[in-house]
Amino acid sequence: MSIPLFLEGVMQDKIWGGEKLKEIFGYDAPTNTIGEYWAISAHKNGESIIKNGELKGKKLSEVWKEHPNLFGNPKEKVFPLLTKILDAKNDLSVQVHPDDEYSLRVEGELGKTECWYIIDAEENAEIIYGHHAQTKEQLAKWIQSGDWDHLLRRVKVNKGDFYYVPSGTIHAIGSGVMILETQQSSDTTYRVYDYDRTDDKGIKRDLHIDKSIEVTTVPHEIPELKNEVEEYSDAKIKTFVSNSFFTVQEWSINGKHSFTSQAPYTLVSVLEGKGEIIIDDQSYEISKGTHFILPNDIKEWTISGNIQAICSMAVKVD
Repeated sequence: MSIPLFLEGVMQDKIWGGEKLKEIFGYDAPTNTIGEYWAISAHKNGESIIKNGELKGKKLSEVWKEHPNLFGNPKEKVFPLLTKILDAKNDLSVQVHPDDEYSLRVEGELGKTECWYIIDAEENAEIIYGHHAQTKEQLAKWIQSGDWDHLLRRVKVNKGDFYYVPSGTIHAIGSGVMILETQQSSDTTYRVYDYDRTDDKGIKRDLHIDKSIEVTTVPHEIPELKNEVEEYSDAKIKTFVSNSFFTVQEWSINGKHSFTSQAPYTLVSVLEGKGEIIIDDQSYEISKGTHFILPNDIKEWTISGNIQAICSMAVKVD
């Protein structure tokens, strides 16, 4: 019988992290500076573990390699997506990620295109999303002189907002913001500026100025979102973005709604509510903070309850 793969994620301690992952989602956080929960990940720097069924205890990367049929016999050598939740008690560094071509050549792993769903935002919270430089020369001048007021593009955010962050986009999550991030499975980050912070040993974190200038898109481009909504009596399905990297949707369910698979496999993260997912007359409880994968052999399912979830698929859905 086909079953969903429920996952146990990995906590990541960060200089800018806080306690909201424990407060809001009830996760067992080992410190009070947890910045990231890698919920669905096969990356070597933080691997999710299967929690149920015959594959219980296996790393997601192992399942990807040993049971490719569960993912539609994919062509990719590595699991292509990573879902994480970030709690920014303090500002993240100003940073940029390379694209696939550059990252594979220089870093030996995928590039990093990502997107953010704003789970929570304090009043007047903001992000850095892009820059104002019109040429590479102007970009380099403002970065090297530390003219951040002229360079950085600041945007106020609210709960429920969504931002698509292609590789080459200068960005930073501001203090008081919690997001769910869907990204390529990569941990390559080039820091442009880190507020001259030091770690617990008094050491400043590395910056990557030359690489940052090289990979940043100039001028900044604001990508269009898909923002298509399908409304039903018991559900609303909103597609934020759909491209060659991923399709990301929000599922808002109030009642009982049936789905048909749109991709070889689907990643699901429950952000609010509780209920159950029903597959082949078998039901599984799901609730706020639950993360799971619907593998290739699950073609239809029903979700019952009052649920808000973000789902992602490693394909473009028209």
